[in-house]
Amino acid sequence: MTPHMQPNSLARSLRRFFAEHMPLARGLSPHTVLSYRDAFALLLRFLAARRGRSVVDLDLSDVDPDGVIAFLDDLETERENCAATRNARLAAIHAFARFVAAQHPEHLELCQRLLAVPFKRARLRVVDYLEQDEVGAMLGATDGTTADGRRDRALLLVMLNTGGRVQEVLDIRPRDLQLVRPLQVLRCVPNDAAGGVRLRCRCLS
Repeated sequence: MTPHMQPNSLARSLRRFFAEHMPLARGLSPHTVLSYRDAFALLLRFLAARRGRSVVDLDLSDVDPDGVIAFLDDLETERENCAATRNARLAAIHAFARFVAAQHPEHLELCQRLLAVPFKRARLRVVDYLEQDEVGAMLGATDGTTADGRRDRALLLVMLNTGGRVQEVLDIRPRDLQLVRPLQVLRCVPNDAAGGVRLRCRCLS
């Protein structure tokens, strides 16, 4: 792409997809947006190398099913990603294809072919959990005589009592805490599936 060239359909679509559609129209979480961004960074670099050109020279027609399938295979063989990661990357591509189909009807046939690329069957993960004595040992490893130790114990207790993921616990702010009984964490979080937000409540005691 030379300096005097205008952004092409792929560049314009990606900008609107990430800057407007995902965070504003869909209300998806920043974590989902970053995950999709990473998927496209990998995809564009792969397609550019596959076609022997620069990323800035790619257009929508270059994001074709054959290239996407080759990219997904490369994730598993070269990057040694599991099927679940492969499917997460494909989910990002499918979401983009649906967006482009509505914005650029002239590319509908290409989008339909991209959406036909199937997800791969992933082996179900065994749900691991800690026994009571293991929880006690983990909490006992914290040093209650230091500020860092008390912080670590508090974080572990919050995660154990709420079932929150690491990032959810890190996102908790003082305003989210209800410190009168019943002790709770109250947060408005993005609803990636339906858009908008939902109130998530978790007991602390």
